[in-house]
Amino acid sequence: MAKSSRTSPKVAVLMGGPSAEREVSLSSGRACAAALRDAGYQVIEVDAGSDLPERLRDIAPDVVFNALHGRWGEDGCVQGMLEWMGLAYTHSGVLASALAMDKQKSKQVFQTAGLPVVESCLAARDEVRARHVMAPPYVVKPNNEGSSVGIYIVAADANTPPQLDDTMPDTVMVETYAPGRELTTTVMGDRALGVTDIITEGWYDYHAKYAAGGSRHVVPADIPDEIAQACHEYALRAHRALGCRGVSRTDFRWDETRGLTGLILLETNTQPGMTATSLSPEQAQVAGLSFAEFCAWMVEDASCNR
Repeated sequence: MAKSSRTSPKVAVLMGGPSAEREVSLSSGRACAAALRDAGYQVIEVDAGSDLPERLRDIAPDVVFNALHGRWGEDGCVQGMLEWMGLAYTHSGVLASALAMDKQKSKQVFQTAGLPVVESCLAARDEVRARHVMAPPYVVKPNNEGSSVGIYIVAADANTPPQLDDTMPDTVMVETYAPGRELTTTVMGDRALGVTDIITEGWYDYHAKYAAGGSRHVVPADIPDEIAQACHEYALRAHRALGCRGVSRTDFRWDETRGLTGLILLETNTQPGMTATSLSPEQAQVAGLSFAEFCAWMVEDASCNR
């Protein structure tokens, strides 16, 4: 991290933005800003809009804490702007952010790295409406959104294809449905923090992620050591294969009836949710780090590749 002469470094926390995940980002950003103040930093909260470069020039922060989620803030765009401005920032750089946000491209990276993923393809929205583009069961999702925005699950006995909403992008990703338990592992630098078992009444959708009582987190997960160790290994390998920096979180599905062969890597999030009760901060707390310490570590880890 670039240090200034100030006793307390100035941190600009980016939040909000124009993506479909704006509200999630506002929650993350406000929580991180409060935690960083508790840790002794000067903090300025920035609702990121088209005037972001001018605002950052005026603020002149020592570090930018990127709490944006979704397109523009998580896909390499803001990262590229921060690189151009020569500002140190948290989380992954331009390439890793762009790769991770593109689900199909990141899966190709994972396949090359020998990580277990399910079959998937990109298809036109109208084609997916017209016919089954792969044998059910399968899942349809935007190729470059997070927080389970726009997820359709097509059951094995579905006679007709899904009638996607007009708000879905023109091109979507279709992937084989992976049954089983929802597991996730956070990577912090070169360390896997643990495994959380996410328990819901149904699919881990937007409501389950963010509504009160929508899901229950069991951390550390009550799973065999072999599966926990595999989650750690796969998350670290995914983090490195994409070229991630700082904190990332990798999500899995595990069909316990199949043992290790039933563990499937779904995706890696380069900027996971960051409220005090979000998955990654929960894992950090179990690993011995308070929320303020976790956020402060990210600030100290910040860099600029310029």
